[in-house]
Amino acid sequence: KKEGLKEGIKEGIKEGIKEGIKEGIKEGIKEGEKRKSVEIAKNLLKNGIDDEIVQTSTGLSKDEIDEIKQNLKH
Repeated sequence: KKEGLKEGIKEGIKEGIKEGIKEGIKEGIKEGEKRKSVEIAKNLLKNGIDDEIVQTSTGLSKDEIDEIKQNLKH
């Protein structure tokens, strides 16, 4: 019984780690995509592209575009 419990715990930990790694990779990819969208938006805005075009081209919200514009002014 103890051996089965130990094996179950070991297997559970192993699965938990695998699941954690998968989630970490997903989050990392999502964060990377977001950063790339922000960089593209910055470049478009610096070149005088209309906010709406930037928004539809990057998938960023109006608020996010406004925030980027504010940061570019500083």
